[in-house]
Amino acid sequence: MSQFRQDFLQFALQQNVLKFGEFTTKAGRQSPYFFNAGLFNNGASTLQLARFYTQAILESKIEFDMLFGPAYKGIILAAATAMMLAEKGVNVPFAYNRKEAKDHGEGGTLVGAPLQGRVLIIDDVISAGTSVRESVKLIKQAGATPAGVAIALDRMEKGTGELSTVQEVQQQYGLPVVAIANLLDLFTMLEQNRSTDLAQFIEPMQAYRTKYGVI
Repeated sequence: MSQFRQDFLQFALQQNVLKFGEFTTKAGRQSPYFFNAGLFNNGASTLQLARFYTQAILESKIEFDMLFGPAYKGIILAAATAMMLAEKGVNVPFAYNRKEAKDHGEGGTLVGAPLQGRVLIIDDVISAGTSVRESVKLIKQAGATPAGVAIALDRMEKGTGELSTVQEVQQQYGLPVVAIANLLDLFTMLEQNRSTDLAQFIEPMQAYRTKYGVI
């Protein structure tokens, strides 16, 4: 596992963004772990999160001209990542959408820079793929080109069929998806912590992967 992936997962644990126990996912599955990027909710943690996004994006070699953050979590992710990219010498514009169209002022659902060129979508996870579909639609309607999707964690579990939700997005739209970390990285972290309390979650995680995971 790359060092920055390990650092990211440890950071997520410290911030209580990554938790182990018994949780019910949006899909109704009983999961032994939960990841809630909304708990990166102060300046320092958001800044550090943006560093991880920036490293993952730059290492992926995805070519893009701007960032797009789907409402709501994607808004702060796109803004913070754009700032960190600028510190690395990659100064790109960003935009985001509103859930409801504004009927005064500039109107519409889009805020920020005009959508143009190759647009990289920034979100926390891909659950059902809804925000990606909506984002791709908005980007294409503006005459721009979706360039890929960057997420924090790829759960690597089945979506509507045998493919994972990430694989479904890749197949349907032909877009690369880059994740800061994925389920395999999570297993590596647990293995490296067999001498700690985290060891008790290895077996439940393996059972969950057997039932819902994809290779």
